[in-house]
Amino acid sequence: MARRIFLAGHRGMVGGAIHRRLIANGAPEADILTRSHADLDLTDQRAVQAFMQAERPDAVILAAARVGGIHANNTYPADFIYDNLMMEANVIHQAHLAGVQSLLFLGSSCIYPRDAAQPMREDALLTGPLEPTNEPYAVAKIAGIKLCESYNRQHGADYRSVMPTNLYGPGDNFHPENSHVVPALIRRFHEAVETGEPEVTIWGSGTPRREFLHVDDMAEASLFVMDLDRATYEANTRPMLSHINVGTGSDVSIAELARMVADVTGFEGRIVQDTSKPDGTPRKLMDVSRLADMGWRARIGLQDGIAETYDWFKAHAGSVREN
Repeated sequence: MARRIFLAGHRGMVGGAIHRRLIANGAPEADILTRSHADLDLTDQRAVQAFMQAERPDAVILAAARVGGIHANNTYPADFIYDNLMMEANVIHQAHLAGVQSLLFLGSSCIYPRDAAQPMREDALLTGPLEPTNEPYAVAKIAGIKLCESYNRQHGADYRSVMPTNLYGPGDNFHPENSHVVPALIRRFHEAVETGEPEVTIWGSGTPRREFLHVDDMAEASLFVMDLDRATYEANTRPMLSHINVGTGSDVSIAELARMVADVTGFEGRIVQDTSKPDGTPRKLMDVSRLADMGWRARIGLQDGIAETYDWFKAHAGSVREN
């Protein structure tokens, strides 16, 4: 990997995991460029331009994004599409103008059609309607992929994209309304145990199936893809279908996930489904054969990963991110 790396979004769950992995891989702290949102607003074109021209990193990892669960996506659709589009456009374009040849863009499995054949292959992109509950976010992430591909085709850059499945792990957002399903369940069951509640209610029917990837696996996969020599990457992708799925290749139902979290947290009461709440996409399972063929597979099992995440949550209960 190139020597000086701008890691955008280092304070988020994914960016934090990538930062830890970079250090573990031997990257000097001084060669990892980071900026907080207060220091650099990635939606501000002039600010991003000034930063890129001043620092001129050798590589960029774009892990910054506005993210959230079904409730957050439904409540703030304009924020989700605007912020993500602006961050991607500014960082990718200004990286190009600063002469950055190596860039990794992190997307999401929600880019695929709601009714895509399972498991979802990379070539399912743009073959059908998206899931309405997170369409604005998905459109922004699709635009990020196409930005990378377009700069590669027009300018000969080496900008790559990885599409993770549902992520969880240390540093997650445990907000009671705006979080994703794993941290939301961990918090809900933990609080039920603390207060002695006899039951916990979960959103939807419990039947949708989801795939979950530990964020440390995602960090490892991201650097694996970024470190691939260009010939290998291009041999396994196409100029206008260049993104790579990252996942475990297996899924569980939301009801099964809830039972797993209940077991980890020690909750022994009843689990109730609130069917008035939306389920979202019926199933989201990634086809990860492209990445497997290049030599990478996930290593952290879901039960172990939830237990580790719960330990982290308890250790940081007084300061967990809630925004």
